[in-house]
Amino acid sequence: MRNVSFFTLLFTLFFSFSYGQNDDLLSLLGDDETTDYTNASFKTNRVINLHSLESTAGGVLDFKIGHRFGTLNGGFYELFGLDNANIRIGFDYGLSDVITIGVGRGSFEKTYDGFIKYKFLRQSTGKRKMPFTAALLLTSAVQTLKWANPERENYFSSRMYYTSQLIIGRKFSESFSLQLSPTMVHRNLIKTNAEKNDVYALGAAGRIKLSKRLALNAEYIYLLPDQVADNITNSLSIGFDIETGGHVFQLHFTNSTSMIEKGFITETTNSWDNGGIHFGFNVSRVFTVKRKKLE
Repeated sequence: MRNVSFFTLLFTLFFSFSYGQNDDLLSLLGDDETTDYTNASFKTNRVINLHSLESTAGGVLDFKIGHRFGTLNGGFYELFGLDNANIRIGFDYGLSDVITIGVGRGSFEKTYDGFIKYKFLRQSTGKRKMPFTAALLLTSAVQTLKWANPERENYFSSRMYYTSQLIIGRKFSESFSLQLSPTMVHRNLIKTNAEKNDVYALGAAGRIKLSKRLALNAEYIYLLPDQVADNITNSLSIGFDIETGGHVFQLHFTNSTSMIEKGFITETTNSWDNGGIHFGFNVSRVFTVKRKKLE
């Protein structure tokens, strides 16, 4: 699976480079018509848990804090989840306007993660017309919990998880964006023979812009049948984005505890039906590390 992902990435890089070279050749031949790329399909490069169509701009560092309280069905004794929390701290950096890398560490299962996201098609009008945006996301994660049975022979590779995801979407208007995210999560170690190492899912997410600085987001991840344990449920999240200058605050409700793909796709055990809902937030703060050169 990792070899397939690697060659997929090489193919998309080659495709984009060839496409860009053709555009440069047309400009040398005197074609002055410009290409207008669509932007701000979502306010950040995350919808809630899912990666969005957006990338971190080239030379920009995005510092992220994700927080999930306990579930609402904990009742007043747990202050409806506020007594408990999971947190993830991450750094995303734009190598260019279309390539983003990132690392993070989450308290859920004490997991370290990293990713690369490459936007190989960009919705645009003008000289180059493209009706949608497409990006490839590759992630890896390692959980560092103590071994449940340290006496037996344990392998570091058993801690590893990998995700390959294609993100395809479109900004239909200034107020509405929609994306689909077909995904495969590979787990090196599974608990029972009834589960699958490779888990396939389809994510869907949308955004409705309510005002200049406020947007409503929602996402849902459907797991194909007979791949995971019976207690695993589909992830559903709803929330608001609030933009305040250099910050974006995302306030939301979700039945997922983890904030990375291997967790919220294959390990969600709570359900909206019985109040297994976490209140949470993401905070995004961007810093310009490398300014673009003016032509």
